[in-house]
Order: sequence, then C-alpha cells, then structure tokens
Amino acid sequence: MRFLIQRVTRASVTVEGHLEGSIGPGLVVLIGIAKTDTTADADRLAHKLLHLRIFSDENGRMNLGVLESGASLLLISQFTLYGDCSRGRRPGFDAAAPPAEARALYDYTVEQLRQSGLVVRTGVFQAHMEVELVNDGPVTFLLES
Repeated sequence: MRFLIQRVTRASVTVEGHLEGSIGPGLVVLIGIAKTDTTADADRLAHKLLHLRIFSDENGRMNLGVLESGASLLLISQFTLYGDCSRGRRPGFDAAAPPAEARALYDYTVEQLRQSGLVVRTGVFQAHMEVELVNDGPVTFLLES
C-alpha cells in the first residue's frame, strides 16, 4: 500500500463537472493498493498518517500531526502509484490490486481514517477525477507498507 501525501492549503476533487469533495488546510492523500495488501497494512499506514508530524508548530517547525493541527483529509484512490515504468514505454500495472479488492481495502482505509474524528473527503473510486490542490511548502511524502 502506498500513500502519497501532500500538505495543502486547499484542495478539491471534481468528477464530470460535479464537486465531490473539498478541504481547506490539510492533506491530500493519493492511495495506491497492491495485490498483496491487507487490512493490517491499511491500519499501519492510517496510524502513521494520523501521527506523522508534518504541520508547523508555533515556532515554524514540523512538530504537529494532522490530529493536533485539526486539518482535513482528501483521500483519492490512485492505482497508478503501482505503475511500473522500468520496461518499455507503457507502464505496467501487474502489482496493483484488481478493482474489487482495491475498492474494499480503500473503503476500509477511508472508514479507519474517519474514525479519527477529522473531516475526511474522498473522490470517486475508479472515476476519472480532476484534483486541484495548492501544495503548502511544498511538502510531499511517500508512505509504503
């Protein structure tokens, strides 16, 4: 499982011209799910995401996690995080979980993060989405299970 995390001042996701979700200050998390991923991987990464100190404290140092900062989350499913570009010119997606398996684990992850009490918005699984964001910093991290 991979979480590509971007700290943002604001972000939104639109599907077919319809605004599906938007947040103010917080994190956009692109979520890729591999064939081998389990709920234990989702639990581990969700916990890490909630406690990763990537927000500034009163001294301007990255000492606060998303829970302490009261920021929001925008979660976007993104199977292309498992695109293998090592051969040829077309990415291969053999490592990515099939849609039904990925959707179940994505939904599980969303629910785990919602239990934190934070505002959690999402895109639409398997839809063509337009994601707009203003990266704050820029600050971008990759978490992997």
